[in-house]
Amino acid sequence: MALYSFLLLVTLVAGAPYWVFRMAVSGRYRAGLPGRLGFLPEHLRVRLSELRLERRGGGGLRPLMWIHAVSVGEVLAAARLIEEFRQGEFQRVRPGMVFAVSTTTEAGNRLACERLPGCAVFYIPLDFAFAVRRYLRLLQPEMVVLIESELWPRLITECAAAGIPLAVANARISDRSFPRYMRLKAVWRPILGKVGVFLAQSEETADRLRRLGAPRVELTGNLKHDARPAKETALVAALRSRLQSDAEVVVCGSTLEGEEAIILDAWNSVSMASSRAVLVIAPRHPARFDEVATMLAARLATPGNGRRIAFLRASTFSRIKVSVKAGSVFLLDTIGDLASMYSLAEVAFVGGSLVGAGGHNPLEPAQFGVPVVMGSSFENFREMVETMRAAGGIRIVRPDELATVLVSLLRNRDDARAMGMRGKAVSAAQAGAASRTAASLVKLLPVRAELPEAANGMARR
Repeated sequence: MALYSFLLLVTLVAGAPYWVFRMAVSGRYRAGLPGRLGFLPEHLRVRLSELRLERRGGGGLRPLMWIHAVSVGEVLAAARLIEEFRQGEFQRVRPGMVFAVSTTTEAGNRLACERLPGCAVFYIPLDFAFAVRRYLRLLQPEMVVLIESELWPRLITECAAAGIPLAVANARISDRSFPRYMRLKAVWRPILGKVGVFLAQSEETADRLRRLGAPRVELTGNLKHDARPAKETALVAALRSRLQSDAEVVVCGSTLEGEEAIILDAWNSVSMASSRAVLVIAPRHPARFDEVATMLAARLATPGNGRRIAFLRASTFSRIKVSVKAGSVFLLDTIGDLASMYSLAEVAFVGGSLVGAGGHNPLEPAQFGVPVVMGSSFENFREMVETMRAAGGIRIVRPDELATVLVSLLRNRDDARAMGMRGKAVSAAQAGAASRTAASLVKLLPVRAELPEAANGMARR
């Protein structure tokens, strides 16, 4: 671990000029910086005091679980898991359990604050011993849960030293990461041995973890399969009210750099083929909102077909009392609205898949019975996509096929609806991961509701 800490320090020092520059030009790199460096934020102290100082029948402080969710997708998975823990069966095991949720990205932090108002939300510190110990002393968790592929060696080691159970829920090892892990198998094996249990989202990941030397692996399924359709947000309700009753909405979600240009090229054909079509583009990263807006304004002012196309931004939509006309493009430059936005879609394209980035979660639109289209790069969700593909619930396209497929799905509504229902059935058939995950985590909790002695020892360190 000393070598790991040294290499981490060297990396930070060597990259300091780059990070200083990024912090100067982008607020997302400054967000939560003191907390990331190990300075405990006052808002976290206050929030923990509010959550934990209520006595449980005259006993000790309320038990707390620390869940780390790196960004938006993991926050949604964590929210589903927390919801499961708050139900009656698990509340009988740990009455009054409270939750602290850490994130890595600004977008994840903002969504966690919005979706998890009953939790303490903060940025995870850098993986140095002094920083990790400060947070463990403050939080005094009964358990730490890492979501998906977030393996932090120092955090894992410090929890093991303090006797705090640590689990990895919704565990995933991607095609891209697995060879790197295997090359360092001798390094990872002792670290993985300190994890209480890996709760794998697929049999493939479970097998990979065992090959890496993880001693305790269970297959519980994918929490993202279990994510319930999002409730309609205020923005989506406002957009719905201003759409024409027969509008055909195409939602392109989680797009990455390079994909918006492909989508707009396809949109010329789609808007000419459908007189009722409306396009929604939702960039994956908030830092790109203004960049995409500038590109849209330039592209849409002089479209190739000679028609001027309306361009609207979600961030200013509430202040502009206009209806959304056919052919319009709506830039979703807000956080937390995409999952609900899919409910408006006649067809959905899931981004990160046309530019070799591995793709994003196709189940978010599929849960609403919306036919899903993706590019050929879907390694991050390969098993999920292949299951949907085998059931006829998704279409995989090349960039030059996107326009043709979107037009076909809008014109052949019966076929499109049937495809959407097949995708929805795949999602429904694989539900139950949250219940299985929570049940496995309960087994790791200390027998007593009070903090284990080892954790109290950490509090004194």
